[in-house]
Amino acid sequence: MTEKILPHDERVIDPDAPQYNASLVRREDMTDDLAYFWVKYDDDAVPFEPGQYMTTGVFADGKLWQRPYSVASPPRESGDGGYEFYVRLVPIIRFTTLLWRLPVGHRMRMIGPKGKFLLEPEDRRTHLYISTGTGIAPFMSMMRQTLADGRPRKTVILHGCSFVEELGYREELESWQRDGTYPVIYEPTISRPNDPRNTGWTGRTGRAENVVAAVCKDLHLRPEQTVVYICGNPDMILNAESVLMDHGFPEFHVKKELYWPKGKVVPEMAG
Repeated sequence: MTEKILPHDERVIDPDAPQYNASLVRREDMTDDLAYFWVKYDDDAVPFEPGQYMTTGVFADGKLWQRPYSVASPPRESGDGGYEFYVRLVPIIRFTTLLWRLPVGHRMRMIGPKGKFLLEPEDRRTHLYISTGTGIAPFMSMMRQTLADGRPRKTVILHGCSFVEELGYREELESWQRDGTYPVIYEPTISRPNDPRNTGWTGRTGRAENVVAAVCKDLHLRPEQTVVYICGNPDMILNAESVLMDHGFPEFHVKKELYWPKGKVVPEMAG
């Protein structure tokens, strides 16, 4: 990991507020700027569907700072373990610089769920999940829940990152593929193969949208037998969708979840 130069955040986080209804119950750091967080409601968990997102936040200097995150955990675990989020630290004074300062046990506000990025019921087609960075989160929720239900779906997951160390959930996915726990083919790709941080990498290289055609060809994914879900950077989504359509995938076979509007920086809400 390389040390990140971050802005100094002097905002005073309110330890409690009437609007708080949840707590940060667990955290696992993956890199300096990637981490898994679990937030749990004080009362009963709110039901959600895999693929949906929750909005979490805290008050600081009298203002509520918050941001939506796709849930990575399956719905069945939200009552006991809380809602799992896979988050990247954004180096501007907004919500994530507050989140990185929160100790486990700190009170928070959480609302939701929202979103229509959902699995179709009884869909027997091969599912191709394409994501970059933290965009893999909703796909983990989908796979974990269908596995728990005893009805996993034949899946190919293409996950693109700049560096090997950023491949979230890699061990879990490799384990599923290796021992047959889930009928998944895991296809990670690294966009900066010549960087020293990726020394030793022997897998696919290139951006996700630039390798999706090769993945489809190598794995014999036929448009009429495949449904595609894409989540993450909006430019990647639009580019990947264009490639797929050039290879015969009709638009109605492709579902999209843009993490922020095309042409805008990553949003973080205050208010």
